[in-house]
Amino acid sequence: MAIQKINSLEEYHEQYAKSVQDPESFWAEKAESFKWKQKWDNVLEWDFEGPNIGWFLNGKLNITENCLDRHLETQGDKTAIIWEPNDPNEKEKRITYKELHEEVCRFSNVLKNNGAKKGDRICIYMPMVPELAYAVLACARIGAIHSVVFAGFSATSLADRIIDCTCNILLTADGVFRGSKQVPLKAIADEALEKCPTIEKNIVLKRTGFEVTMKEGRDVWWHDEVAKADLSFDAETMDAEDMLFILYTSGSTGKPKGVVHSCGGYMVYAEYSFRNVFQYKDDDIYWCTADIGWITGHSYIIYGPLLAGATTLMFEGIPTYPDAGRFWDVCDKYKVTLFYTAPTAIRALQSFGDEHVAPYSLDSLRVLGSVGEPINEEAWHWYNDKIGKGNCPIVDTWWQTETGGILISPLAGITKLKPSFATLPLPGVQPLLVDNEGNPIEGNGVEGNLCMKFPWPSMLRTTYGDHERCKQTYFSTYKGLYFTGDGCKRDEDGYYRITGRVDDVINVSGHRLGTAEIESAINEHENVVESAVVGYPHDIKGTGIYAYVISYNKTEDEEAERKQILDTVTKIIGPIAKPDQIQFVSGLPKTRSGKIMRRILRKVAEGEADKLGDTSTLLDPSVVDEIKNGALVNA
Repeated sequence: MAIQKINSLEEYHEQYAKSVQDPESFWAEKAESFKWKQKWDNVLEWDFEGPNIGWFLNGKLNITENCLDRHLETQGDKTAIIWEPNDPNEKEKRITYKELHEEVCRFSNVLKNNGAKKGDRICIYMPMVPELAYAVLACARIGAIHSVVFAGFSATSLADRIIDCTCNILLTADGVFRGSKQVPLKAIADEALEKCPTIEKNIVLKRTGFEVTMKEGRDVWWHDEVAKADLSFDAETMDAEDMLFILYTSGSTGKPKGVVHSCGGYMVYAEYSFRNVFQYKDDDIYWCTADIGWITGHSYIIYGPLLAGATTLMFEGIPTYPDAGRFWDVCDKYKVTLFYTAPTAIRALQSFGDEHVAPYSLDSLRVLGSVGEPINEEAWHWYNDKIGKGNCPIVDTWWQTETGGILISPLAGITKLKPSFATLPLPGVQPLLVDNEGNPIEGNGVEGNLCMKFPWPSMLRTTYGDHERCKQTYFSTYKGLYFTGDGCKRDEDGYYRITGRVDDVINVSGHRLGTAEIESAINEHENVVESAVVGYPHDIKGTGIYAYVISYNKTEDEEAERKQILDTVTKIIGPIAKPDQIQFVSGLPKTRSGKIMRRILRKVAEGEADKLGDTSTLLDPSVVDEIKNGALVNA
């Protein structure tokens, strides 16, 4: 039995009203569609002061039985995972639900044979290959807690995460293919493990053929272990509130925090949100371009789609290899119907020109999605016109690592769209806008800080090993509320538009301006690819606006282009939002996940370029030197 899908706007409003009036019966009904080893006693107990949140208390289950076992009878031969390798000339893989079940059971035995047990923390540092999905699901099947670390992180970052949650097993590979580059992953892992005495076993997948050093007693080859493992494995019984995974996310302080998600509530919400946001149909081919190292990959490459019995596509490569048409080539190759990617990728591909889109029909696409940051209007329109051909609703999804699943988003083909608006909350999600003192802001046509006043099943339960940090970060700013850290507008139609992080708000002459809003306006200029805006000390205004701008074509007359950009911002937002400084750059300092490191940009704008800290984990550290050399702080 599958979760019932919302089929009309009228039904959405009915379901939303029901979810607010009686959340417990609403979510109990959704949870009934899953396979439970023992039914729950209470649907929900919660207290945001603690914080203490529990869903489906004393319910017993294993999430992998719901991802795999329950599908075998009716769709064992259906493709569960399509894997597209980095090199388009390498053969793809198609793994059925039956095959995936066997691989997960086999790798569950590998983990057991190497000393893993229920409750252990297992770190996964791997390329985007099917074995990564097997590993995640095998951890869940044996009751171990997986902590996936994106395979672009440095040895220091990997070590920090292993140490924080005292992992005893690491799963990695000899190397990673990333476009035309090969990264020696095992060598990076070896460097990290010099600082990680808790790691007893390191299971290494052979992917690139890099020569590696294997440490006797600790390191074993994946293929050797798989060859001697049994094909069957009975799933461990888990409590609904047992930890499923830890995923590290950066905070306002330097130390990453391990966000903890639990088994039962996360399962219910991941499937519910996937099915409804994308309006999933049984014959869909779904592709989320994220890496499994991020929450998007957890919820919407692995768990959400597999819980729904979908076909999910995993891509090893990058959007620009071998050229900037790769995404569209893959969409045509597999007749992708549901496509979910990030605004950063959309803007990057837009900058390469429409000639990379023109050769592809893209006629299989039915729904487009956006994730990771607010999508600016220009990118939205390009995505809509050039990729969706005006026929595909764009689900502009707002959510966080901490929320576990999509909270505010259109439902594809049901919600009326507005470019750059996340639109309406999903049923069960109760947003609240508050002012800086925490007073609720009622009605429409308003702006404030985005909070949640009621729990939803997939929300974080704690930060690993430091519950006080969880409390201080998310539940202490506004009493009795979960604070998202984002600013938000609610327009006259009750639609939500995320204006950016509250710490990315610039107070100019007493006016609060969201950096995302200013960036969106700058990006409307026809020669602008991307921009990043920060505040810097200003003698008259208190805080001035400093913009870093990437242009499509290098201009001969920078001053003329600056004036045009200022006119564009004035036209879209007003003169109060005009940047005081515009520095043209060839790139922005980004993490490997595509997040702009505004901390670095602020330091340069503030004239403190000598206090940047470690920039080695950036995608391209060399852009920082260029930005420092071209700084306008003394202009």
